[in-house]
Amino acid sequence: MAAESSTAPENPPSASLYIRNLDESVKIPILKDSLEAVFSQYGKILDIVAHKNLRMRGQAFVVFDNLKSSELAMEEVQGFDLFEKEKPMEIHYAKSASDATIKQTGDEAALENHKQHRLEEKERKKLELEALAKKRKRIGAVAGRNAKRMATSLADELLPPNKILFLQNLPDDITSDQLTAVFDKFPGFFEVRLVPGRKGIAFVEYFADDEAVVAKEGTHELEFSDKKTRITFARK
Repeated sequence: MAAESSTAPENPPSASLYIRNLDESVKIPILKDSLEAVFSQYGKILDIVAHKNLRMRGQAFVVFDNLKSSELAMEEVQGFDLFEKEKPMEIHYAKSASDATIKQTGDEAALENHKQHRLEEKERKKLELEALAKKRKRIGAVAGRNAKRMATSLADELLPPNKILFLQNLPDDITSDQLTAVFDKFPGFFEVRLVPGRKGIAFVEYFADDEAVVAKEGTHELEFSDKKTRITFARK
């Protein structure tokens, strides 16, 4: 079909009418016959186009052979309930001319150019939709990763107390001596363990669970180099 759909009533008058809000449950042959029965009384119809694909359900184009007929039909049929299901038709002038209208002029070159332009527009819209789908997929993946991190973080906060503390968000250059200076102030301190090859994390172990609890509560505002240390109980 040549004419592009448009929901904008301010399109300039043309011989092609775009109709929407039709009953989507009606089969295409019946829909086209019904539209022809209604609109043919206003003039000669060159073409009626309706598609069953999801994007075009409930829509159709009626192409007259002259502008006067389409203007009269627009005025008199606007709001008509075609199938008496409380779905008044919304009629607008189509955004672009139809193949049938251009074919009527006998200009084969113009018709080929028109078809080529339509194919290019279709491809452009397809690429736009593919790009949008990829963008949504990326956003969804990022949201999924963030949600997973949040869930993991929450799960860490709910771990039962044990004698080993897990420290995160430490400066990359933190040393065992610096951490020992903080945590050996609490009773039951046993050792600090940095993780070879892993920066920003460490383990602090106490002899008993309740001693680790006291140390955790006493260091909940701990910072190094303006970085707040995240302290949870280690996973067993």
